[in-house]
Amino acid sequence: MTASAGSSEAASPADDRTVLEAELVVHRGGFTLDLALSVAAGEVVALLGPNGAGKTTALRALAGLVPLDRGWTRIGPDVAEDAEARIRTPPERRQVGVVFQDYLLFPHLSAQENVAFGLRARGVDRAEARGRADAALARFGLAEHAAKRPAALSGGQAQRVALARALVGEPRLLLLDEPLAALDAGTRIEVRADLRRRLAEFAGATVVVTHDAVDAFVLADRLVVVEDGRVVQGGTPSEVARRPVTAYVAQLVGLNLYRGVGAGGTVTLDGGGVLVGAHHDDGAVFVSFRPSSVTLHRRRPDSSARNAWPVTVEALERQGDTVRVALAGQPDVAADVTPLAVAELGLEPGTRVWAVLKATETEVYPA
Repeated sequence: MTASAGSSEAASPADDRTVLEAELVVHRGGFTLDLALSVAAGEVVALLGPNGAGKTTALRALAGLVPLDRGWTRIGPDVAEDAEARIRTPPERRQVGVVFQDYLLFPHLSAQENVAFGLRARGVDRAEARGRADAALARFGLAEHAAKRPAALSGGQAQRVALARALVGEPRLLLLDEPLAALDAGTRIEVRADLRRRLAEFAGATVVVTHDAVDAFVLADRLVVVEDGRVVQGGTPSEVARRPVTAYVAQLVGLNLYRGVGAGGTVTLDGGGVLVGAHHDDGAVFVSFRPSSVTLHRRRPDSSARNAWPVTVEALERQGDTVRVALAGQPDVAADVTPLAVAELGLEPGTRVWAVLKATETEVYPA
């Protein structure tokens, strides 16, 4: 398997608690998914990345809906798939529960019948399947909605029915594909918190696919960031947020990010410009800092800040109580300022100002 940048962080070391171990290689046209993944019992791992990164392909491969061209998947003690050995367990025989993005509830079946469907497909008799479905719905606070069809359920209720259906068979592995994408903004906050509680109660391994940073940071114990079919970064949400290694991740967590060469506390940036950091990392490094750490001035200020450079306003965007200012210079930079600062500085596209940044506000780390 091809080693990917950051792939050593994508798979946690296997131990007695490891439920999922996989090396997934899938070719689709000109696109190749190539990633390793390991998830422990009780752990929630989010595959985070932009649209088209390969996240859903990975989830479908784990579920057995897409065959591997190379690699293997082990769930608990069982080898679910091994491309070289030509072993491939069909989806219905894997110990996997799946919640799809649009939930895919059968519209003509009641909530109870939807939850019982998978059990019936595995040969469980009707009475037992209905009894287990009723118990699952009760655990999710849906007992009084058992007879309702999906059209009569709210978005949050439909999501819980889909989750109950995925868990009623007591899977070792739970796969969630953009589980909150179908919800409106108002419902999403409440359902996200409820889903986090439900996942904390699940004893197996969980993989959540999402392109939403908030969903990933709230739901997951560990992030695996995927771009162009490869793992580019992995770690806890705080680790990834504090030290991004790609422009996508930096934008996702709202940081300015640069790559360069450090020497004695000074970093010469690949794209032009020099920044002084608080840490003396030498060699290839990243430099990151928050847009709110950048201050703007009409003239170069006489201050202790060790970074000051001329920039030109390119664009302004209101973001809640602040204004995000995109600035061209050496280097380009994003700054968050107040509306009052915009007025006082007369900021508009074409305005020339000075960007100022304290060295202590930077994070410098090996590239």
